[in-house]
Amino acid sequence: MFLKRRCIGSKQVESMEESAAECCCMSLLDLPELALEGILARLPAVSLAHMACVCQELRKRCRSNHLWEHLFQQKWARIAGPSAFREWQRHLSSQAEMGGATTVVDRSSNSSMRGLWGWPLSCLWPFSWLNLQGEEPATNPPLNSLMAWYWALESGTFWFPAQVYNRENGHVGFMLSCYDAELSYDRHSDSFRARYLPHGPRTIVVEEGVKWERLRAPPLDTPAHDLHLSDCLEELQPGDHVEVQWRRNKDFPYGWWYGVVGHAETCSRESHRCCCHLYETVWLEFNQYTLGSRWRWAAIDRKNHREEGNEADGFYGGIRKLRTKEEICIWERMWPSETLE
Repeated sequence: MFLKRRCIGSKQVESMEESAAECCCMSLLDLPELALEGILARLPAVSLAHMACVCQELRKRCRSNHLWEHLFQQKWARIAGPSAFREWQRHLSSQAEMGGATTVVDRSSNSSMRGLWGWPLSCLWPFSWLNLQGEEPATNPPLNSLMAWYWALESGTFWFPAQVYNRENGHVGFMLSCYDAELSYDRHSDSFRARYLPHGPRTIVVEEGVKWERLRAPPLDTPAHDLHLSDCLEELQPGDHVEVQWRRNKDFPYGWWYGVVGHAETCSRESHRCCCHLYETVWLEFNQYTLGSRWRWAAIDRKNHREEGNEADGFYGGIRKLRTKEEICIWERMWPSETLE
């Protein structure tokens, strides 16, 4: 009996050792599908990219658009809009043509890609995409992938179009404005270099250390030198928050300036008696300037609006009504500490 019990105990020990050995040999890919997807979905971008270099199966999984769409939305979507993506496509196309690369369009890529502004990606990314810590990846990101688009922005080698609030480190001449610029990301300082369009004879101005909170994707497709065709003039009334195109002279690009719709001088300013919304003239008020400043007020023709102004006071262009509290709050956070002259 004693020998038999020892024999049974020995089998149990052997069984336990075999189970332990099996556990030690278990790989990440042996996990259930949902568990594996949950782990990959929680990885930061650098870790997910490194994981893609481990083996062929993980490479396929870690390149999945649905994983990179989440990472892109989390970090880049607020400042890298459709215009940035179009510029990236143009850049890749020109690089592919110069290098003689053959472009490939993958129409079968998953739907999350097509849902993001209706791309496809159609070109090769021409440089090493992940050299974040000095090491080279096993492979470049695939064609037609959100992974490639993400790292184009993260690498800092690609300059993309966006807009900057209070340009040139909050220079007093640009307070409560937002100007077009090309941006390049510096991952070491987690900030951006901004390259502004030339103002007349001025050379290109480059600003370093631009923080995320001073950036946005262009809300409209209107180029910086073109007049925006306003579609909100008929509905404007006192108290509405707006952005107005303004430029110093006709050689300059427009910037977007924050203001509110004010009352006419003859208005009693009592809400139940105000008729300003019926007048053909819309009065724009820029409260960041003192009452006596020539920049405090501007009059816009509601019915036949076009660029209005002169060489002394500058030229006012199109108007965009702000319709969300989020947009208004961003401008209010930019408010100068002192009233401007």
